[in-house]
Amino acid sequence: MLKVGLTGGLASGKSFVGQTLAELGCHLVKADELGHAVLLPGGEAYEEVIREFGREVLNAEGFIDRRKLGSLVFHDPALLQKLNSMVHPPVIRREEQLIAAAAEKDPDGIVVVEAAILIETGSHRRFDKLILAVCSEAEQIERAMRRDSLSREEVLARLRRQMPLEEKKKYADYVIDTSGPKSETAEQTRRVYESLRGLK
Repeated sequence: MLKVGLTGGLASGKSFVGQTLAELGCHLVKADELGHAVLLPGGEAYEEVIREFGREVLNAEGFIDRRKLGSLVFHDPALLQKLNSMVHPPVIRREEQLIAAAAEKDPDGIVVVEAAILIETGSHRRFDKLILAVCSEAEQIERAMRRDSLSREEVLARLRRQMPLEEKKKYADYVIDTSGPKSETAEQTRRVYESLRGLK
């Protein structure tokens, strides 16, 4: 099975690329969904996060409020690193289980793991190929403000904490520009898929 990493920056279009690859027949694993799961009550990181950050990160139902947690860590690199060290190991274990299950079911298939900070964590080295979804910074800002109801300042602060897309390009085997219409992005994604199939 071919293992492919899919990454990008904030609101750079990686989810659309991932969904398109899934529609073309790839097995898609979304790290963000696994990150949600490990923070649920009973999840691998739930108790540890509450111990570290306090019960004020919980909502009335006892779930971790990701917005509250985010506002605590996003302005403090040391706290963000601490949170990542709690969340990433169980997420990677779950990814590996899903990759193994996909490989057993479809040994000649392609599994795509969509994750925001693959390169920053060094996780990109686990994959045979790496796809990067990019767009202009102006487009990232506009999309993130619209999608996440964030202010321009909040978006800029998050962008400054990420590795710039230009830097990420050095690691990528394929770059998909999502700035244009979705039909164009889908066509670029289809061409990448055909190239990946050719590697099988």
